[in-house]
Amino acid sequence: MPIEYSLVERGTPGAPATAKKKFYATAKSQGDTTVRDLAKRISEISTVSSVDVMAVLEALFQVVPGELADGRIVRCGDFGSFFTTLKSGGADSEKEFNPALISSVSVKFRPGKLFGQAIQAADFRRIEK
Repeated sequence: MPIEYSLVERGTPGAPATAKKKFYATAKSQGDTTVRDLAKRISEISTVSSVDVMAVLEALFQVVPGELADGRIVRCGDFGSFFTTLKSGGADSEKEFNPALISSVSVKFRPGKLFGQAIQAADFRRIEK
């Protein structure tokens, strides 16, 4: 199934507001896939029951956040890696910086080779807004 997209007219990033607007593709979701859906699909292509797959996925969901909170990168082979980034205010010197200046922590995902290849090989279909 292709990735569906629609076109949106907006200003060119970094260009003055008076610059001519251009059309950009915006991906459109075709619904959601739940953890149960994933477990069922994995069960269909393996020798593991969907109940056992659910148990492993639940354990993964409990372990990964703790690893990230401990400052680790979670590497999932060719699938990709999860890592944290920080957003903070600035200090005039290293000595003046303190953790209270950190305003948020985000979790990012960097796709691995296999993951990236699968996405790059996707087909596209334009839909109306």
